[in-house]
Formats: sequence, structure tokens, C-alpha cells
Amino acid sequence: MNEAAIPSQVQEGYRVLPGRADAGIVLLCDHASNALPVDVATLGLPPDQLQRHIAYDIGAAAITERLAARLGAPAVLSCHSRLLIDINRGADDPTLIMQLSDGAIVPGNHNLSPADRAARIDRYWRPYHQAVSKVIQTCRESRRRPIIVSVHSMTPVWKGVARPWHVSILWNEDRRLAGRLLNGFSADSALVVGDNVPYHGGLEGDTLWQHARPHGLPNALIEYRQDLVTDAEGQAYWADRTYRILDQILSAGSFAAPSHSNPGVSPMSKPDPATQTELEAAVYRRLVAHLRERTDVQNIDLMNLAGFCRNCLSNWMQEAATEKGMKLSKDEARAEVYGMPYDEWRAKHQKEATAEQKAAFAAQTPHKH
Repeated sequence: MNEAAIPSQVQEGYRVLPGRADAGIVLLCDHASNALPVDVATLGLPPDQLQRHIAYDIGAAAITERLAARLGAPAVLSCHSRLLIDINRGADDPTLIMQLSDGAIVPGNHNLSPADRAARIDRYWRPYHQAVSKVIQTCRESRRRPIIVSVHSMTPVWKGVARPWHVSILWNEDRRLAGRLLNGFSADSALVVGDNVPYHGGLEGDTLWQHARPHGLPNALIEYRQDLVTDAEGQAYWADRTYRILDQILSAGSFAAPSHSNPGVSPMSKPDPATQTELEAAVYRRLVAHLRERTDVQNIDLMNLAGFCRNCLSNWMQEAATEKGMKLSKDEARAEVYGMPYDEWRAKHQKEATAEQKAAFAAQTPHKH
């Protein structure tokens, strides 16, 4: 290890894996561990809950470790469960300390005083982000500005809906690195590669927002599907596959500087009609994918707050098909929006409307749907 090196470090809330400051890349793993400090025990949860995705990103730490070793790059990993405090959130984010996570009530996070919350931030959240900042600053001062890669994993099923993506690349406004990663994984036609799904990469206050965006550093978040990286064999396979792509990206040279107003996105003149249609279709697909994920949001909630719901989208699709001379039944249109037959969705996800919801709906100004 020479002078331009990031040394190994282990602290209460984080650990740093050693690497060259001029390796051209910094790896981050926000949800690396399901460990909890002794003073909070299990936060009142049964031990088996700490083995679930609500506690950490399964497989992410092992992939990060292997990537760091192969790339000779530094990495920063969290040392405590996201149930204690979610490192990948801003300090003022309401989901920083979760009281309910995917159906699991977290007793130890209830009735926290402002002082208790501040103490967790100071003890676990702040030291992690200070470590990330220090590592990135050291790398920025080397002869080679780094790219930032955040390693995560996603559940194979969410709210009863299977996720088809083997791996997904999340990004915010800077697509420079994300585009190369998407191309690298998509080169294998056998892979289903997600682009900003099942989540969007633009979460204000998250780790990349705090540490990559302000410096104009190319950055992206990689989500591996957890059923593929549960064991050592799967972790090694995906780490090695990702290494080859990252090695090619690093060998290709530096990235162009981002636009000051919108990093990584070139100014675009008014698109031609065909491109405009493609853009609008992409927005629609994303809206539908989002609604399929958020089965907790009922149609009556959408109606009360926005004046439309999933059934409105189905009706609009049916009307559009009719205008084009196509035959599309109501049931077929609803299945397109819901991702399953409407009766099946109702049986799985629809709840009885409360009196307050019904009253709010009745008080609405009538709309044509």
C-alpha cells in the first residue's frame, strides 16, 4: 500500500475497506449489515425478522467486498441494521427511523423523543457520512476523480408482485455512469435489466445525493435481486460479472463534465412527434409500474387526492383503443393497468373504505372519468 491509499478502518457505525485513492471508483454499501447494538437488543422484533430484507440488503456486503478487492478500490460499509437508522436517507427524512417496515411493527422505534432521534443520528448516521465524505475527498485529490457506485439488493417479490429484473440501475439526473452500466449488463440478452425500477434513483438527501451530486461525480446505484445473491456462489457470480463491466468502464477513460443545471443530460430541442410519443409512453409505463408497486394506496385515496384512479387509466386506455379502431374490453384494459385481473387485485389488495374516505369522495366535484 503506497502513500495514495485509503487505509482500513473499523468504527462503531461503519467500516472502510482499503484501496487506492486513484483507483477511479469508490464503493458504498449503505445497508450492509443486520447487526444491532447491545443497548437496543432486537428493537423488540423476533430474531427471524432481522434476517429479512427489512433489516439489511441481503448479499450486498459480500458483493461490495469482492468488488473492492478486485478493483483495488476503497469502500465504505455500514455496520448496523437499517431498522436502527437508515443511512441512505437524509437526516430530516421521515423514513429515517422506521416504525413499520413491510408489515413488521418495530416496537423499539416507537415513542422516540427528539433527543433519542438526535442521539441515533449523532452516533450512527453522521459518522458514516463523515467517513464517506473523507474517503471521496481523498480520492478527489488524487490524480483521478472517482466514480461512485452504491451497492444494494431488492426483494424478488413485493406486495405479491414478482419483480422480473435480475439487476437494476438507479440514477437521478446524471446518467453518465448509469448509461454505461445499463449497456454493460444489457449486452447479455438473457438478462432483464431495470432502468430506474423498481425505484427511482432521485431520492433527495440519500447518500449519492449528499456525496456524489455536489461534486459532479458520475454515480449510480446497483440493485441485485436478492434470490440471486443469497448464497456465496451467487454473490461471487454477480460480483465478478459487475467487476468486468466496471473494469471496462474505468478503462474507457474519464467522463465528460456534467451540465451545471442538469448533470449528465444534454440540452434537448423540442422533440419530433415520434420521440414525443415515446417520451409520453415512458412516463405512462413508469406511472403504471409505480401504481402496481404501491398497492397500499387505494383507488379511493387517489380519487380523493388527485381526482383519478387506476380505473380511470383503464377507461382512458379503452377509449384510446376505440379511437384507433381497436377492440379492448374493460376487463382487458384493467388487467393492463393492474398487472392482473381486476377481481384478483381487489381480492388481494382492496380494503373497505372508511367513513371519512367515503365522505371525502362524496364531497368531490364530479369529474368525467
